[in-house]
Amino acid sequence: MRGPELDPEAPFDPGAVHAVSLSNGLRLRVLAERGWPTVSYQTFFQVGSRDERPGITGISHLFEHMMFNGAARYGPKEFDRVLEGRGGHSNAFTSTDLTVYHDDFAADALEVVADLESDRMESLRIDDAVLEQERAVVKEERRLRTDDSAFGLMEEQLEALVFLAHPYRWPVVGWMADIERITRADCEAFFRSAYAPSNAAVYLVGDVDPDRALQLLERRYGHLPARPPLARTPGDEPEQRGPRQAIIGFPAEAPAILVGWRGPAARSPDSLALDLVQACLAIGEASRLRRRMIHGGGAVSVNASWGWRIDPGVFMVFAELPPGGRADRAERMILEEVARLADRPVAGAELRRARALLRSALLHELGTHHGLAQALGQAEALLGDWREAARALGRYEALGPADLRRAARAWLDPARRSTVILDPREAR
Repeated sequence: MRGPELDPEAPFDPGAVHAVSLSNGLRLRVLAERGWPTVSYQTFFQVGSRDERPGITGISHLFEHMMFNGAARYGPKEFDRVLEGRGGHSNAFTSTDLTVYHDDFAADALEVVADLESDRMESLRIDDAVLEQERAVVKEERRLRTDDSAFGLMEEQLEALVFLAHPYRWPVVGWMADIERITRADCEAFFRSAYAPSNAAVYLVGDVDPDRALQLLERRYGHLPARPPLARTPGDEPEQRGPRQAIIGFPAEAPAILVGWRGPAARSPDSLALDLVQACLAIGEASRLRRRMIHGGGAVSVNASWGWRIDPGVFMVFAELPPGGRADRAERMILEEVARLADRPVAGAELRRARALLRSALLHELGTHHGLAQALGQAEALLGDWREAARALGRYEALGPADLRRAARAWLDPARRSTVILDPREAR
């Protein structure tokens, strides 16, 4: 979609984004990309599990499901029927910090999609029958992805170890007892505050005329009333003063281990450095942990995960072990490779490889209307400015071995690790 003459270190022109904020606080961001007659329409609500409280954990994710059940102009199940009738499709996701709805469709369906989206932001249908229906779906999702999943259980336990006070300690899907007790009144109050225009932003990328698109969006959303801001849950977290560990039993064929550290918030420069640390450790067959633990024996799979969050996130390493494998040996290997990154500068070839992997992934994301809209929204939500989506490549290139070493030392201290061990013997 973007011509070959474009500077690869600036994969789109941030000056081409048309940005408007309506009087009710809704932010509109429109970027014309005319190479293909499609559009991605994404609505970011700045609400996730971090904004919940005990008793209603999981309500953000539950509400994601509720949003597809009709409003004033379009009745139950009409959203997908109408959108698919125009050749489009939709989906959504909930995270610790955000709830995002995305629609991808042919450009000539823009007016219909704007009507669908503004309808449910203005007048979502909330009743007891819909609540019970979606509650059952979410409970089954929790059983499938957490209660009956070895990794799901381990990740949930790790978050509870890493965070003692911060709301990141409870799962995005929520605790089962809370999912069961959420009431219709809870949902109505949540909609009024979390789904207020001032807590949302719309990103439109594709084959559109920016001025006409903004006029359309202003007509559809401009009359929605402003509402009081969402009350945020405090995000304080005490200092971790030593290693933490949990052992869980699960009827698996083999043991597994998950090691995690509390990392920086997304706006910290070290977040970028930890992206490169992650690539060095466990992205690709040439990465350190895969060479040592899989090629050299000791694990059947190993992965590292580092996801940016508004508040400090979690850097984690997960390894599945062979039957009879020793978790203490696997943990020692992980800590030794992390220590090498903290003690010795990364060689030039390894750093170039890490940059190339991240560059490829980012260019792939920004090469579609959907990925570009998502990148704009994530950048504004997590970093405070959608323009940051155009700056990431250059910032990776600016990082050197000293930056990776500093980040590994600062955040991946073995004395502040949290470890979850899956022991199949404990399930017997």
